[in-house]
Amino acid sequence: MFLIYCPHCGEHREEEEFHNHGQAHIARPLDPDSCTDEEWGNYMFFRKNPKGLHHELWVHAAGCRKFFNVTRNTATYEIKEVYKIGEQPKVVE
Repeated sequence: MFLIYCPHCGEHREEEEFHNHGQAHIARPLDPDSCTDEEWGNYMFFRKNPKGLHHELWVHAAGCRKFFNVTRNTATYEIKEVYKIGEQPKVVE
């Protein structure tokens, strides 16, 4: 069983309660109307997918339904830290 800590609920819950939403800390273009099709496509569809340390956006779908960030090693599944949206990671790549 894989447990994930929800920083909003304050407890560890089973992995089945959560959904991964991909890479965290993606900056939205300031003026989307002035983006080229290529720039907008890169923003919408291209994400890092490294083997190793990665900052990810997760949601506690079957619990509080709030989003938060996880720093996780994608090769070992080890979670290094969990932190709320708006906070910066302490573990860096």
